[in-house]
Amino acid sequence: MLAEEIALGMSARYPRTGTTGKILRIEQIRGDTFAELDSTNLLYRIDQLIPATGTEKTEKALVEDAKNVITREREYAAGSGLQEALKNIDQSCEGGG
Repeated sequence: MLAEEIALGMSARYPRTGTTGKILRIEQIRGDTFAELDSTNLLYRIDQLIPATGTEKTEKALVEDAKNVITREREYAAGSGLQEALKNIDQSCEGGG
């Protein structure tokens, strides 16, 4: 990103690690411009950042997926499927070593 493209509060992404967050502050250090992201409170060179779009939707989708997995596992643990699975093991712990 160029210095003219960034603004406080805009969403940005550091593609090397996938870190995404809103820009909290912009700072000049030894001739380079850095932006602090709220998700890590770390400074990133602005020429290494890209605009982030749609991250809120992605985070919501991840939360919904996690809730679905938890619900499915709770139903499985409460049903007879888990009990059947436990009956079919010999209670040994094989380390393979």
